[in-house]
Amino acid sequence: MIVEIALCVGAVALAVLVGSLVPLLIQLRKPVAQSEYLLVRMNAELPLLLKEMRAAMENLNRLIEHARGGVEHATVLLHAAGALGDTVQRVQETMQGTSRSFLIRLVSMVAGFKATTGVIKTHIHPEEGAINGK
Repeated sequence: MIVEIALCVGAVALAVLVGSLVPLLIQLRKPVAQSEYLLVRMNAELPLLLKEMRAAMENLNRLIEHARGGVEHATVLLHAAGALGDTVQRVQETMQGTSRSFLIRLVSMVAGFKATTGVIKTHIHPEEGAINGK
């Protein structure tokens, strides 16, 4: 009799366990179905997505190569502009030096001309030089 009661208690416990697991399994069936649907869609769309990502990376690499080429050309242009600036500075320094020496020569010539005209005037008109106190 104890065995029969134990069997009845075990059967009731099993029925309660099965009764509580069935709704749980029914509730789990819906998320499992949704995850299966998601995996199927991912398997269908993932190769296309990866293909588009590869194409985007190739375009990005080409863009980077073009940018490098542009930077190299800009570097050459900037070096040429720097060399031109150095040349202009040298020409300016040369012109300043030339104009200074030209002005010095011109002032020297004017001073020499004035001195010469002064000497000539004193030799042509000696009496005027005596009046001025010479």
